[in-house]
Amino acid sequence: MNAKLIVFALCWLVATQSSAQLEPGAGEWKTWIIPSGAAYRLPPPPSAKATRAEVETLVRLTQQRDSAAVQLIRYWNAGAPGYRWQAIVDALSTDPTHWWRNKMLLNVAIYDATVAAWNTKYAYQRPRPATKYKQVAAYVASPDSPSYPSEHAVAAGAAGAILAYLFPTKADSIQQLAVAAGQSRLLAGVAYPSDVEAGMALGQHVAAAVIAQAKTDSCDAVWKGSVPTQAGLWHDDRPPLAPMRGHWRPMVLTSAKQFRPGPPPDPTADMQELKNFKRTPASMYRAFRWGDSDLWSSLVDRKLFETDLHLNAPRAARVYALLSVAANDASIACWDTKYTYWYIRPNQYDPTYVPVLPGTPPHPGYPSGHATTSNARAKVLCYLFPEDAKFFQQQAVEAAESRFEAGVHFRIDNTVGLEMGEKVGAEVVRWARQDGADAPTKLAKR
Repeated sequence: MNAKLIVFALCWLVATQSSAQLEPGAGEWKTWIIPSGAAYRLPPPPSAKATRAEVETLVRLTQQRDSAAVQLIRYWNAGAPGYRWQAIVDALSTDPTHWWRNKMLLNVAIYDATVAAWNTKYAYQRPRPATKYKQVAAYVASPDSPSYPSEHAVAAGAAGAILAYLFPTKADSIQQLAVAAGQSRLLAGVAYPSDVEAGMALGQHVAAAVIAQAKTDSCDAVWKGSVPTQAGLWHDDRPPLAPMRGHWRPMVLTSAKQFRPGPPPDPTADMQELKNFKRTPASMYRAFRWGDSDLWSSLVDRKLFETDLHLNAPRAARVYALLSVAANDASIACWDTKYTYWYIRPNQYDPTYVPVLPGTPPHPGYPSGHATTSNARAKVLCYLFPEDAKFFQQQAVEAAESRFEAGVHFRIDNTVGLEMGEKVGAEVVRWARQDGADAPTKLAKR
């Protein structure tokens, strides 16, 4: 009987500890820019006396919730701390030249800041206000992680600083969004004011390091070349899009030309194949579907919700960062190849040919950007969600094929793009396998 009681007590202890031990080892995960999470550990949270004063503030706030407060809580609580910032950066990134880089900087900053936040959380293990003080009425469930610092404020501080750097004319509005994200956690009763204040400062501190490195990645290099005039090469009345992207510094590749393929073949046979292709409603639907927007972002969000990883801030931040790095590096490698060979587009090679899509992209065709960036992300998603690997692979192939069906790429553009994307994605997965997130869970050190 005594032995059974001991076993029961041990099981109960593990169960009660695990409910408040969400990713206790995440503070030790490998970071992208900052040296480590420990290097950015915050000082201890306020004393017990100061905490009681904060509780009084929270009680007043929670008692004054109105419909506007509830709407604010629900908006920022809808997904992971970085979830809303994905749509915000998309809305701000009206220039396609820097879209992939913008998302990468945003998500790398949020990830590194989240790792640093988790290092601090489990160093001090401050209880959530609503779990320790019954007078604090939480509007949403308190996350199963220590309260200090607030993970939503950390993401907001990082995102706000990154986006203000990228879009300085929108800095005031962006900062208002960041403040609102932090305020939502106070109104919800799941964080102390000092959690939000410290989280915001930590996110901004990490973002400063990311911005410092971003200023040295050559994205501001000015193109001083000219479009080749030789017959058979790409030509357009519009300026070439992002001709210097292939000179930007990638995150995981050793260089933009690491996977540069050989020169493309003569397009005669590919042109004939394209002209013989019988268009169908289904093929035209795929052409417009993939040509109209980047569908991978919605696929990622869907997987986070389906697997409940939207409730796991470190894991969600890791997913967003890995996918953004894969797309960024794949685009750099792709554009390096595009402007090495200046391969012609189908409607330029044969002016009588009319593509399905009304506007051919203003950059060389070989290889396809859709194929390269899609397969890079598919490779990473196969690693993150292996149960859906076949689906992600099919989506990458469909994305690539849609560019042939749209008439804006030759088949070879897609074939080579898929091959390059596979290699870039494999490099990102290799990095991910060494970041510590796959290691067995350890209880945090107190």
